[in-house]
Amino acid sequence: MNSISKKFFDIRKNFLGILSFTFILFVFFISLFAYVIAPDSTENANTMNLSIHSKKPGFKTEMITFKGEKSKKISLSSIFFGSKEQINQIPIVKYEIKDGIIYYLPYAVSENQFQTIELHKAEINEKKYHFGTDKFGRDVLSRIVVGSRISFYIGFVSVFISLFIGVILGSISGYYSGLPDKIIMWLINVTWSIPTLLLVIAITLALGKGFWQVFIAVGLTMWVEVARIVRGQVKQYKERQFVIAAKVLGFNDFRIITKHILPNIISPLIVISAANFAASILIESGLSFLGLGAQPPMTSWGLMIKDHYNYIILGEPFLAIIPGICIMLLVCSFMILGNSLRDVLDVKN
Repeated sequence: MNSISKKFFDIRKNFLGILSFTFILFVFFISLFAYVIAPDSTENANTMNLSIHSKKPGFKTEMITFKGEKSKKISLSSIFFGSKEQINQIPIVKYEIKDGIIYYLPYAVSENQFQTIELHKAEINEKKYHFGTDKFGRDVLSRIVVGSRISFYIGFVSVFISLFIGVILGSISGYYSGLPDKIIMWLINVTWSIPTLLLVIAITLALGKGFWQVFIAVGLTMWVEVARIVRGQVKQYKERQFVIAAKVLGFNDFRIITKHILPNIISPLIVISAANFAASILIESGLSFLGLGAQPPMTSWGLMIKDHYNYIILGEPFLAIIPGICIMLLVCSFMILGNSLRDVLDVKN
């Protein structure tokens, strides 16, 4: 295993693999501490300012923040799940301070219609929207950061479900011949014959729209590839001498499969898991685009594209292009990582 690690981290031979692995770790770190990193730390980054909607990346404005609204307790829950208290902010065009009173002109208000607020009740800060604002005036950067959680974590859950089901069914099918093999192979062939997206849509409609329903639906459709690979590998290894020796020594089938066969087929499982991770991100994005995935006010990259794809022809293409680029980079990283792991774990190399 040490030689495998050295081979993988050899930057001269595996530059793209290391770069992809680094990017995946970067996204994982961002998704884990999303509400600490995101400029908008409210739950789902859902602070709206309709007066500054659809602003381009790099947009700056002065912002009045009410001090009573801004002061909130920092807790463990707010760090990982965001603050449930919305921050009351007012984007302004210009302001003046006289005699302890702030005279300000909000966005989307006619000239000379200044409003007032006492200086001790609010403060003025300049706020920059690095990725611009969406059609509701929400910070796109914050939505991207928070949305990475769904697009990333769905890979973990779906891959875990697919491995759990696929390894069990594949091991039974490969180790035992006869009726168990025929039943499982029939189930694999039936599931394999149904288009993945249609099957996911059917399961999602049966379970209902929502966050966890998508995770389960994607996982229940990705076990087929795992089961087929495990079945073939188990059929190959069960004829090896060390497995036959274990049978002669009287070990039960469960111990032979878990202790002697499965540890030897970890390599192909790692490769297929990386590919399934990328596929699950694409499937979730497709479901969210169709309105069957994450539901508002929750955010995901696919949902952001759904909300703003028509802006591509309305002069604000960045609202759909930015989450699209994020999906593309993360999927490509997992695919490249899978190819690199395949090359490293190939015994012929």
